[in-house]
Amino acid sequence: MAADGLITLPSNYGPKETMVVFARVDHSAGAAQVGLSLRPTEVLIFGNAKAGTPLMQAEQTIGIDLPLKALVWQDANGKVWLSYNEPSGLAQRHGLPAGTNAMIDTMADGLRGLASKATAKQ
Repeated sequence: MAADGLITLPSNYGPKETMVVFARVDHSAGAAQVGLSLRPTEVLIFGNAKAGTPLMQAEQTIGIDLPLKALVWQDANGKVWLSYNEPSGLAQRHGLPAGTNAMIDTMADGLRGLASKATAKQ
């Protein structure tokens, strides 16, 4: 069952090739450190203070969802996926005012572009 507001795209690449990021959290490595196994699962963190700050000025609680992040994960069949939260869902979650819609749309366009570049055959 898909989580509300979560976009999940199949990738034509492996986990490492799918990731375009400035910071990452490797859940698989963390699991291995405590003697547990987990298929490749990493959170990719990326952002832009020029875009995020005005949103936090409008409603500070959106800071829990910023910077933006994406999850690259491999399912039990070996298929790689990229998942991220739809920015309009974040705006709704935090009750952002209509004056932030243009920034939210810009973020959504940017995420779609990154996701497409990261997952589509070129």
